[in-house]
Amino acid sequence: MTARLTPFELMEKLVSFPTVSRDSNLCLVDWVDGYLADHGITAHRHYSEDNQKAALFAHVGPEIAGGVVLSGHTDVVPVDGQPWATDPFTVDVRDGKYFGRGCVDMKGFDALAIWALVEAHHAGVKRPLQLALSYDEEVGCVGAPPMIRAMQNRLPPASTVIVGEPSMMQAVTGHKGGQGFWTRIIGFEVHSSIMHEGVNAIMYGARLIEWANRTNARNMAATPGDMAAMFHPPWTTLHVGTIEGGTAHNITAKECRFGMDFRVVPGEDPDDWRDRYLEQVHAVEAEMQAVRPEARIEISRKFNVPGLKPEPGGAAEALVRSITGDNAAHVVSFGTEAGQFQRAGYSAVVCGPGDIAQAHQPDEYITREQFDAGHDFMRRLVTRLQDA
Repeated sequence: MTARLTPFELMEKLVSFPTVSRDSNLCLVDWVDGYLADHGITAHRHYSEDNQKAALFAHVGPEIAGGVVLSGHTDVVPVDGQPWATDPFTVDVRDGKYFGRGCVDMKGFDALAIWALVEAHHAGVKRPLQLALSYDEEVGCVGAPPMIRAMQNRLPPASTVIVGEPSMMQAVTGHKGGQGFWTRIIGFEVHSSIMHEGVNAIMYGARLIEWANRTNARNMAATPGDMAAMFHPPWTTLHVGTIEGGTAHNITAKECRFGMDFRVVPGEDPDDWRDRYLEQVHAVEAEMQAVRPEARIEISRKFNVPGLKPEPGGAAEALVRSITGDNAAHVVSFGTEAGQFQRAGYSAVVCGPGDIAQAHQPDEYITREQFDAGHDFMRRLVTRLQDA
């Protein structure tokens, strides 16, 4: 019989696959699929439209409804330009920490979830356990919705989802939602000495960015509602992280491109923020077209991630709290796939090992203490499913 790998051995293997979001994750999916098959577990895949990536999901235990889903993502952010002390795709152990790209976000949890699935299968649990590993979480959680639909078509319906994003093993019951939009401004080039006859795409784009700055200032100054007050920061934020465009310093920029992202506190409508942005876009576009009718602004969606809403008396929260003993209220400002599971009808909670502050960083790490806490959680969960 194939040996059962330890959680650490599983994490070492998963980290060794360089599944950066821009690249395929099939090397990792193939390996996990084979490892589960060696233990008598049938896994299913849902491929991306270009067939270069796949989500993987599996079910163990009786073929009945009401199971628990352990949810993670397989992709990681790039390491380009980051000053790593060691190979980011080889787990390095030092000072009580496990270093490697994905150790905390979130191949450490993925390893623990795979371990738990195999243990639950061999233990003969009475309540089912399911595994769900998505792709393209890091580029806007775009791989989870089709995976969830595929799971609902292939597996007995589970009721509870634990999304293992790093939360220091605390039960996170709410997070902000998010929308992002690619903004492409097409101006009209002329020599900068007669700039009034052209349309400088960068300078008009700056008007939209300045609107975001003013809006952030107003949001920050406003008194937050009860739900928003739980978050840090307790307001909806607007953010532009990259911008590019222009040809030369003495030519009005023909094109400008940037992303405008919104992280929306629960209680506010993300679509309302979309509409506010589009109103500004149309106003700026009208000014551009008053100079050159062919100037325009093109908007396309980057991502749309629903927030996670607290569920009073929710099954997922109750399960995690009963295992961890954590009864405090926790929310986070980053997005996860938990809101997508919740929207699909599952009770969802975020609970995973490690600190989000280490995610995406050079020399990303998870502490041995947190990884062990995650392992203990999984042991307790399997026991709970055996006794159900």
